[in-house]
Amino acid sequence: MKLLKNTIGALLERNSQIWEAEEAAVFCESNTRWTWGELNQQVNAVAKGFMALGVRKNDHIAIWATNVPEWLLTQLAAARLGAVLVTLNPEWKHSELEYALVQSDANVMVMIPGFQKTVRGKVFDYNYTRIFKELCPSLPCLDKFPELRQVVVTSDETVDGLINWKQFIERGNRISDNALDEAAAQVAPTDTAVIQYTSGTTGFPKGTMLSHYNIVNNALAVSEHMGLDTTDRLCAPVPFYHCFGSILANLGCLVSGATEVVPAAMFNSHRTLEAIQNEHCTVLYGVPTMFISELEEIDFDRFDLHTLRTGIMAGAPVDKELFEAVTQKMGAKQMTIAYGLTEASPVTHQTVVTDPVEKRITSVGRPIEHTEARIVDPITLTTLPPGKVGEIWVKGFHVMQGYYKNPEETAKAIVEDGWLRSGDLGVMDENGFYRIVGRLKEMLIVGGHNVYPAEVEQSLHSLLDDKVEIVQVVAVPHYKLQEVVGLAVKCLPGKTLTLREVQERCEGNLEWSKIPRHLMVLDDFSKAMTVTGKIQKFKLAEMFQEMEQAVIA
Repeated sequence: MKLLKNTIGALLERNSQIWEAEEAAVFCESNTRWTWGELNQQVNAVAKGFMALGVRKNDHIAIWATNVPEWLLTQLAAARLGAVLVTLNPEWKHSELEYALVQSDANVMVMIPGFQKTVRGKVFDYNYTRIFKELCPSLPCLDKFPELRQVVVTSDETVDGLINWKQFIERGNRISDNALDEAAAQVAPTDTAVIQYTSGTTGFPKGTMLSHYNIVNNALAVSEHMGLDTTDRLCAPVPFYHCFGSILANLGCLVSGATEVVPAAMFNSHRTLEAIQNEHCTVLYGVPTMFISELEEIDFDRFDLHTLRTGIMAGAPVDKELFEAVTQKMGAKQMTIAYGLTEASPVTHQTVVTDPVEKRITSVGRPIEHTEARIVDPITLTTLPPGKVGEIWVKGFHVMQGYYKNPEETAKAIVEDGWLRSGDLGVMDENGFYRIVGRLKEMLIVGGHNVYPAEVEQSLHSLLDDKVEIVQVVAVPHYKLQEVVGLAVKCLPGKTLTLREVQERCEGNLEWSKIPRHLMVLDDFSKAMTVTGKIQKFKLAEMFQEMEQAVIA
């Protein structure tokens, strides 16, 4: 793979000329369809709208929205101008929104009016207009948001003090093509393209600065691993605010010429299956919980998924049974597993279709092109040989520029000669394949023995495969052993499980320190999930502590 030295805007311009009439993006929910030529025109109109608001190179544009067409337009328009896109979690409310707008020095924010989400029959209302107005009754709010000049709402309805989408586009009509071209010509590949907030488990998240060069080439590497080209149609149910959506999907299609298909504004397993069938998708992205939800759809068998070929499963460890179900029942026989972190744009390791099946199931593959990786003892900081568990360190084109306005944390993450500390524990085999065994911060110490959650989860899933669907291991405090294993599971339909059953199956198969001492059976894991479908172990640990009558072996 040859590293590109193109900006995002230059690549869009290229696509509009080479594949002008080819379909670039489809948003199923709103029935929005753009060819590359049309997408380029839409992006130019939005870029001019920003220029009319006074946005210039290096200004910060925040986007607070679900997967709507305006999200993609805002991302590409900001990049064309050399502005920095600040991605906000759509489920953030007052405190998180206030923190991010202040910390990122956002000059303009684009937001949807809001949305509703139903979880187990309960409706959660995210009224963005009300939330923002409660923080800032009228602009400017110099005491609260000293840098924020304007807020654009993706609606044609008039909102007092804010700019609606129609007004925004109309303002841009007075900006000339030459003025836009001059602004775009000033953008360089090394410029910061995005401030992507990490989904921190403690405290507020950190703003990861990634350049055009970082994210364009990461999207290229991942796309080439799957062999994407203009004949592919990529189904992207993953959220845009996360690097999985904004980089691997949005920019993955930009660098490869593939068509992006967005099933819905928020993940919906039924609509995802409909989109694959109706749009003849060849590629599917998702975290494991998304794939599980799709396979569990009550009418799964009625969908024609024969066009599926490849895709990415990432964001959490993938067990053998799920991988086999996706490749066999869904037909994505060339499905890949990827691993990475926001600070690395995000992918650092990925399997390829020519890897042995066993490695495609049990590992996250080898480092992608132009990447160095090693396993390091987190205490002594010495490089460990194959077979030894340690922290994964990486180095290459994708390493972030740093955390925005946070040099102390940047210095902790990027060390000696540009190596990035992942915070993840892994092990490498003799052939260079990596396996993830847990987070460094989540490692359990049971009576002096190191226990790695992902490793235990894989064993427990095999031992309990006739009973459980989801397995999660967390640390539970113990008065004598310091910590013990807490096991949270979701049972298969019609199945039940007791702690005694778990322990009986573990006897003779797992070391004593890895055998669960607590069991929590959940109907679903939604309380502990992020909007991306990741299960947050710290929330599960809190739930164990809240159990009134925990069973202690």
